[in-house]
Amino acid sequence: MKKGVRIVNVARGGVIDEEALVKALDAGIVAQAALDVFTEEPPAKHSKLVQHENVTATPHLGASTMEAQEGVAIEIAEAVVGALKGELASTAVNAPMVPAQVLTELKPFLALAEKLGRLAVQLVAGVTGVKNIKVTYASARAPDDLDTRVLRAMITKGLIEPISSVFVNLVNADFTAKQRGLRITEERIFLDGSPESPLELIQVQIANVESKFASAISDSGEIKVEGRVKDGIPHLTRVGSFDVDVSLEGSIILCRQVDQPGMIGKVGSILSEENVNVSFMSVGRIAPRKQAVMAIGVDEEPSKQSLKRIGEIPAVEEFVYLKL
Repeated sequence: MKKGVRIVNVARGGVIDEEALVKALDAGIVAQAALDVFTEEPPAKHSKLVQHENVTATPHLGASTMEAQEGVAIEIAEAVVGALKGELASTAVNAPMVPAQVLTELKPFLALAEKLGRLAVQLVAGVTGVKNIKVTYASARAPDDLDTRVLRAMITKGLIEPISSVFVNLVNADFTAKQRGLRITEERIFLDGSPESPLELIQVQIANVESKFASAISDSGEIKVEGRVKDGIPHLTRVGSFDVDVSLEGSIILCRQVDQPGMIGKVGSILSEENVNVSFMSVGRIAPRKQAVMAIGVDEEPSKQSLKRIGEIPAVEEFVYLKL
């Protein structure tokens, strides 16, 4: 060190060689030192370091002050409330450390990730065969600027909770997936453009399974769902090979039908008779008057009778009700 430096240690005792520090103080290499941690705490009564005229020493009691205890109590209470609400805790010591500001930025994408997992697993016919899941993230950010561990945990939560009694969180997600034999692989697609938003889209694919909604099978043979965040709200934007656009709030009815006039009205009338509110509706089609997939967001759960009536509409070839 150059002559005249000043040293402050408020980290841990033993980080600094105390004997060497005394020599450096005596030689004038270190002008002054300020310490509240020592190799031995409390330090010996006649410690040369504590007694040195160029050393400021204070007790290692910062966490025991009234202000610190109050702050810790508030932080603990807020963390417990957040955990009970199912929120992610940025201060969990046995989970990936993600800064609070990053969690805030990712929050709508965490909701999207979980809901895509829930949709994907409910599309599987016979969920015991779910083993291979591929998750794709598209982003304009560099890989080092996008920590996907929390996103993977939320997708795992969405995949497992609808088909089991297990509660999945950031701490146990990877272990729970391994226990159930799930193999989750991740792929990142780098996009040109502004990196203001952490993600452009998330895609979840489940391979080697049959689907209770055949239109959810992509051209490559996997169940595929894709989503984006729009104005802070998660949206389903693709099912299989069909483009849709439906807000992931409430639950969803997916219908594959012949594209023809009056379909939206017929389905809407059946739901309105039961006082089921339609929050969002989107139709994706191959071409006019060909195959189409209608995605309908509903605030309430339709009765089995209403769903049966939707399935009996002549132009409807298949449908599925998905809970979020």
